[in-house]
Amino acid sequence: MIIKPYTRKTHYYETDQMGIIHHANYIHWMEEARVDFMDQIGFSYDRAVSTGIDFALLSISCEYKSMVRFGETVNIQVSISALSVSKMTVQYQMTDAATGKLRTIGESTHCYYDANRKRPVSLKKSLPDLYDLFTSLCESE
Repeated sequence: MIIKPYTRKTHYYETDQMGIIHHANYIHWMEEARVDFMDQIGFSYDRAVSTGIDFALLSISCEYKSMVRFGETVNIQVSISALSVSKMTVQYQMTDAATGKLRTIGESTHCYYDANRKRPVSLKKSLPDLYDLFTSLCESE
């Protein structure tokens, strides 16, 4: 399956006093890209949540390689780098859409959380179709 990058045009309100995109916005963009990723693989985030399963954030990191400014567009490539029955790690690579220059790399780790039972669960047991789909896309497999 080919996953297309999520394309994100920057907005003026996302800039800071220095005229560059404020660092917190990259985290929002990673979430947007992750939701887009799930749409592309045919199992929307909404679909998972409607079954009671959510993806609780355990950790997140972002390494800024070069500045993004207002009016620029970035492509965010999403991939699953590690997967187990209880959690997954997602990688993000943000590049300038016009030049291909690397802007940011990031990573987030999530556990599968049952909103009804209020605890982490095995995705393999709770949503086996989604677990199998993630397994087929995981880079470490």
